[in-house]
Amino acid sequence: MTTAQVTPRLEIDLSKIQHNSRQLSQQLAPQGITITGVTKATLGDHRVASAMLSGGISTLGDSRIENIRKMRDAGVRASFMLLRSPQLSRIDEVVQYADISLNSEPAVLERLSESACRQGLEHRVLLMVELGDLREGIRLDEIETVVAHCQQLPNLIIEGIGTNLTCLSGVVPDDHNMGQLSELAAALQDRFGLKLAMVSGGNSSSLDWLANTACTGNISNVRLGEALLLGCETLHGLPLAGLYQGAISLVAEVIESRRKPSVPQGTLARNAFGEQADFIQRGEMHRCILDMGQQDIKLGGLKPVNPALTILGASSDHLVLDATRQPLAVGAEVRFQLDYSALLAAMTSPFVTKCYC
Repeated sequence: MTTAQVTPRLEIDLSKIQHNSRQLSQQLAPQGITITGVTKATLGDHRVASAMLSGGISTLGDSRIENIRKMRDAGVRASFMLLRSPQLSRIDEVVQYADISLNSEPAVLERLSESACRQGLEHRVLLMVELGDLREGIRLDEIETVVAHCQQLPNLIIEGIGTNLTCLSGVVPDDHNMGQLSELAAALQDRFGLKLAMVSGGNSSSLDWLANTACTGNISNVRLGEALLLGCETLHGLPLAGLYQGAISLVAEVIESRRKPSVPQGTLARNAFGEQADFIQRGEMHRCILDMGQQDIKLGGLKPVNPALTILGASSDHLVLDATRQPLAVGAEVRFQLDYSALLAAMTSPFVTKCYC
């Protein structure tokens, strides 16, 4: 049996990822914006990384140093950015394998400098600024102190500044917070005589702002994953014009197909995941069970491509569909669209086969 026949499987169309990368690169270039292609949802897959590079992207970002090392070992040639603050326990690996890292802690910057000196290397740092989302970032009233300290650390180069929005708290990139980042970049350059090579204005959630703002100021980079892989922006999950939304899809197989009641019989308690499920009486329905479950997927991030099918729920290894409008035979395949969270889960599951075309 070929991998294309195994289920469950992710089908990854590399040509569509390349297309999305090229389209966004060309779209943002007139605004002076470069793209860091984010590979973390695909676990640093070298084929996906190469598709992004073929689409005109030159910098790749990942939050795991293991993934960066994996891409380097596979022969991927790019500038690599570690997308979260380095762990002190892995500083030497970060300096060895990542060209740039995102930083907000002086103690980490000091250790990066020490490691870079020991290894005879230079390491570039992007200082992250807190602008409201309350994930990583240096407070605005502390940034000058951190920059001054960083300038005294040998073998460290301040590549630029950046911020992260939306990922944790859902803060929307807008003229105010992006303007703060842009003005801060100008102020730091004047105050310290810096030339910031990169002012990174967030992730795929920033695309709506970039498309509608009158002025991008000093913003020169965005870190994109979902937009390249799924062709959607992250604020509302809406498709982006000119991009493929079906570059990656999930396929599962029907392992049971029967008519059953719509409401369970007997006394109900919590299910295997501690949930108290609610049921609506619809009489008998045709229920199909598929060969994947909560161990493999993020249930709320899946949508059957066939509109006649509805997801009823899932246990750890079984996904149940209402197929009353279009009953399916055992062995039939069902295709799903994924959001970013579902892609991340399926890609991480060792029980989901990955197929490339």
